[in-house]
Amino acid sequence: MSIHISPVDLRVWALFFYVIMIQKTIIRFTAITLWAVVLLMQASVVRAQNVDTTDDDKTHNLEEVVVTADAVSRINKSAFNVVAVSTNNLRNSTKSLSDVLAKTPGLKLRESGGVGSDMTLTLDGFSGKQVKIFIDGVPQEGVGEAFSLNNIPVNYAERIEVYKGVVPVGFGTDALGGVINIVTGKHHKGWSLDASYTYGSFNTHKSYADYNYISKKGLSLEINAFQNYSDNDYWVDTPVEIFNDDGTTMLDTSEKQHVRRFNDTYHNETVSGKIGVVDKPWADKLTIGMGYSHMYKDIQTGVVQKVVFGQKHRHGYSLMPSLEYIKRNFIVKGLSLNLTANYNRNINHNVDTAAYRYNWLGDRKYQNGTLGEQSYQDSKQTGDNWNATATMRYPVGSTGTLVLNHVFNSFHRDNEATAGTTSSQADAFSKVTRKNITGLSYSYFPDERYNASLFAKYYNQYNAGPVSTSASGDTDYTKLTNVTSSLGYGAAGTYYIFEGLQAKLSYEKAYRLPTNEELFGDEDLELGSMGLKPEQSDNINLCMSYSGWWERHYFYAEGTVLYRDTKDYIQRRIGTYTGNKTYASYQNHGKVRTTGFTLSLRYSYRDWVSVGCSFTDLSVRDNVKTLNEGSAQANLTYKDRIPNQPYLFANSDISLTWKNCWMRGNTLSFTYDNYYQHEFPLYSESLGLKDSKETVPSQFSHNISVSYSIRGGRYNLSIDCQNITDEKLYDNFSLQKPGRAFYGKVRVALGDRQMGHKRSKRNKIL
Repeated sequence: MSIHISPVDLRVWALFFYVIMIQKTIIRFTAITLWAVVLLMQASVVRAQNVDTTDDDKTHNLEEVVVTADAVSRINKSAFNVVAVSTNNLRNSTKSLSDVLAKTPGLKLRESGGVGSDMTLTLDGFSGKQVKIFIDGVPQEGVGEAFSLNNIPVNYAERIEVYKGVVPVGFGTDALGGVINIVTGKHHKGWSLDASYTYGSFNTHKSYADYNYISKKGLSLEINAFQNYSDNDYWVDTPVEIFNDDGTTMLDTSEKQHVRRFNDTYHNETVSGKIGVVDKPWADKLTIGMGYSHMYKDIQTGVVQKVVFGQKHRHGYSLMPSLEYIKRNFIVKGLSLNLTANYNRNINHNVDTAAYRYNWLGDRKYQNGTLGEQSYQDSKQTGDNWNATATMRYPVGSTGTLVLNHVFNSFHRDNEATAGTTSSQADAFSKVTRKNITGLSYSYFPDERYNASLFAKYYNQYNAGPVSTSASGDTDYTKLTNVTSSLGYGAAGTYYIFEGLQAKLSYEKAYRLPTNEELFGDEDLELGSMGLKPEQSDNINLCMSYSGWWERHYFYAEGTVLYRDTKDYIQRRIGTYTGNKTYASYQNHGKVRTTGFTLSLRYSYRDWVSVGCSFTDLSVRDNVKTLNEGSAQANLTYKDRIPNQPYLFANSDISLTWKNCWMRGNTLSFTYDNYYQHEFPLYSESLGLKDSKETVPSQFSHNISVSYSIRGGRYNLSIDCQNITDEKLYDNFSLQKPGRAFYGKVRVALGDRQMGHKRSKRNKIL
């Protein structure tokens, strides 16, 4: 007996998914659960019949498993709730790494605009600094805007690992919501070159080049460079302030006009290099690296869209030396050591010196001698950020592994503000943080069916910085220091109920230390708060997944139920201060409870068609009953959703591939994907009049991509259309994102390994 799924069946299943998606939560969850059970019953029937396949089919299936397994399969089989996403099929697209991540269940990409805009990630109800970013296991705190995920091209990574909730000790981080680990891949002996150039709407230019060389004697060289540029002059709909001839102004927030952005140019340039040796008796890998990045960014709006700037901008650069050392059988047999260290010198300039006030039409009004559109400044911030990580692994018998990890992070920022045209004044106090995080874990692997891990983490942080002592809040300061320490712990386990059906359960008492930006702000639109406490959360994840082959058909289904009970939740808020200026600030918010579930489905037929979808439904709510501890005064927002947080979203995609299209070795690919986001409130649901409630509206966007690869991927052409229906897309306090956009990309991939692979394939054919 075998299962045959026709195109009609696929359309029926897709329609079923979207229908249940719009029903009530309980009905939706029940229906999808029953659907998953049916699929599993079908799988059991197929296995009971002992399906036979031809030799050709067996060979094909083996090849597919080899391609999709390796590290990705290994990661997915771990005890932690982790998804590994391969980028191999996306290298010809114009997407950034953040676009790839947006397809992960439970993960929401949030941007405040176009290329180079501020970006945050929301993962299973946690967002922003609660989700940590790593590249090859190295933390990316303090690396500057150039290495933001929406600036890094997809070609940069071989795969992306998304750890949800509980995070392995090996990362040594204080992530509360999870970890994004970008894996650049293992290079092989010989040379390789991957280069691409993209041009598109809004005068956008993106380029990327990566060169790798490993000699027969183990000398390694890697050079990587990428660049992004865009005018970001897309159209938005917004209230427009009118400048009257008599000097007065008028703003009607109920009326919106269609206007073009005019002060939003962005560009960054990044180059990095590594040189080292591999496969030596004294080092499996030793590399020394150096990186440099430069950034320029016009500031078009404040933290809300009705505030508009015409000359305000920011620019800076980063210098990033690094060191990596890996050695197996270090001192004693079985002990492995991994050391990484990097230093980042970031220098940023905030410039706001205009004597004019602008509106969205580009008109300007002289401010009668007052300088600065937001607050007058021509300031320089010098940040020094050190990161050092040491990880040791040692086997315990044949079924266990001990891991000891320690991470040290040090941040130091000095500010220098220009008081006039010839003089400057440095802040009296530097802004300093130091973190030490130590973790110990024991993993148990008795057989292929199950494994488990127990771990503990110790967190310590020292902060020092200025705090205002004046009534105006901007003249007199004193130095404030504080030290915090916490102990976290947890466990994770996985069990294969039967072949292909995997269950994962994890729990962690997690802590997240305040970041530099939350403590000290960005010296511009973000205000810091030295009094922030670490967040703490009890996190529980239950994940069920199934994957299996039926002849040439591959199916994958995954469902996760999550629970988060968070105390001292750090919340970003918008406020208006002196002079009617709007800023973002941070504060601890008592208790927040998060519950919800995510679902993901994928079907593929050989290497010709792949269809997938994911759905996320979260409830992130205020769990503070009274305003103050011991008080009887009720909290009016108790059980309300946390504002400005998306909670229901879904996406789906389909990819079609035609190999040997027109000529042997050439491949034509077509991809369609979409993204749906339900509306969510900007402010507390229980406060204010119902008619005056502001929300980010529901939105449904669609993208298509067509690519053509020549000579086995050596030369590649692609065309993308993003937001093809020109949907109005909003995020982050209703900041509008770009409408319909077109992009074209040319990519060349050369190297000894690829050419040798092509020669071996040709010999097989002959």
